[in-house]
Amino acid sequence: MSAANVTASHHCKSDWRAHGAKVDHYLRPMRVVSLVPSWTEFLHDLDSHVVGQTKFCVRPMSAFRSVDRIGGTKTIDVEKILALQPDLVVANKEENDREQVQELMVRCPAHCEVVVTDIRSLDSVWRAMHQLGESLEKRQETNQMVTQIQERWGEAKPLVGKAGYAVWSKPWMAAGTDTFIHHVMQHWGIGNALEGTSRYPSLAEESSRGVPHAPLWLLPSEPFPFQQKHLAALQEEHPLTALRLVDGEAFSWYGSRMLHVAAHLQEVADWVAKCSPAS
Repeated sequence: MSAANVTASHHCKSDWRAHGAKVDHYLRPMRVVSLVPSWTEFLHDLDSHVVGQTKFCVRPMSAFRSVDRIGGTKTIDVEKILALQPDLVVANKEENDREQVQELMVRCPAHCEVVVTDIRSLDSVWRAMHQLGESLEKRQETNQMVTQIQERWGEAKPLVGKAGYAVWSKPWMAAGTDTFIHHVMQHWGIGNALEGTSRYPSLAEESSRGVPHAPLWLLPSEPFPFQQKHLAALQEEHPLTALRLVDGEAFSWYGSRMLHVAAHLQEVADWVAKCSPAS
């Protein structure tokens, strides 16, 4: 289901769809609960009244310390969310557990809108941002943010080389095709060495031998927190493989985080170009 095409429905048990109807908020601010770290930062940057967020919603830090936490992205506390009396709940197909979100849809009062985004490309980000801006009644602010991101990211860059993008270790897993990470890499001219695979292929059969399939690998800070010690150990085993630690948020967070990562993404693209085998 595309993030741009979620429709309103009061009870949806078999599909991920928006639930609820918009309500007049002149008497009080719209109460928002976010189940997605990327969208939490976006909501705060739009000065929304966020009353609940997950324990993984670390940006902005001031909100992480002060806003009620409603569990993890895969382990939301439905009772606590309902007690917060939200008018809008923001979820994501990849980040959140389907059954938990469907339970929330069924149990939320009719006025509460549950929006479930599905982010797999840059275009789906723009559509989802506009959709949330509509729900939040912050259309102008959202339009301005989308324009700023598009200006900072510019046009898609020509291919400079290919790299694998790890998402987990033991078993070794990577970002494949039809992922937001894949499209971010493509935009910055970094070809995905695992293009044509499933979304997040597990390369377990080769994990014991270290880094499979590609001469270049990007090791992000999340979801698996790759650090210098991991890079050093892998480099010792595979001296001919080029490895680089990267900011996982730069490649996998959407929304307002995209305003702050263009320089890092360009640096990574330059490194890929420098380290790629001569064609």
